[in-house]
Amino acid sequence: MLIYGRNPVLEAIREGRVSRVWVARGVEPWLLRELEKLNADYEQVPRIELDQRLRTTHHQGIAAEVAELKFSDPEAPFELAKTRGETLLLVLLDGITDPRNYGAIIRSALALGAHGVVSEERRSAPLSALVLKASAGTALKLPLVQVKNMARYLEELKKRGVWVYGAAGEAAKDLEALDYKRPLAIVIGSEGEGLRRLVAERCDELLRISMHPEAESLNASVALGIILYRVRLGRA
Repeated sequence: MLIYGRNPVLEAIREGRVSRVWVARGVEPWLLRELEKLNADYEQVPRIELDQRLRTTHHQGIAAEVAELKFSDPEAPFELAKTRGETLLLVLLDGITDPRNYGAIIRSALALGAHGVVSEERRSAPLSALVLKASAGTALKLPLVQVKNMARYLEELKKRGVWVYGAAGEAAKDLEALDYKRPLAIVIGSEGEGLRRLVAERCDELLRISMHPEAESLNASVALGIILYRVRLGRA
């Protein structure tokens, strides 16, 4: 699998996942110094060769070959929370199909203390180089889980004592009104349709973010960032 972008490639090198690295001639000297600091073997090639190989010009002058990205074991987020001695915090995605959104959500989830991001097989962006680039490489650092049926997965979580909060613009409760100290799963729906009915019905609570009346909605990754930061404050 080919990945590209400075942060994703450098992070993959640090994680020991890279087999080959290509750098466009003429990149900034700091990037070459960083590669040498990491003891990375690299080949310098004309920039147009990267353009053609990756089918994009947005590679920032660097690409690498890595093993295919794989989803984590479903128990990985629980084990991570246990290892850290923290109360579980999951991010669940219901219909996030844009890889840039998926990557940005992963980045926010890692930054704000979530223990994993869970998506559904049929309604999710696949793991790809674009997701890795949008996540700035953080997709290599956080458990990413995929389940067959999100509504059924919510039921399984609730049996394990996890409370499920769904983000919905029409919710009666503002995010300030909820308890964040318990084990939590935050469900984010697609920007166009929001949460599906079966998913919303299985949430313990629905929450909304109070906004200026002229604002219709927020980008999914932005909304998640606000909610996760509120969780962090509630657990401080």
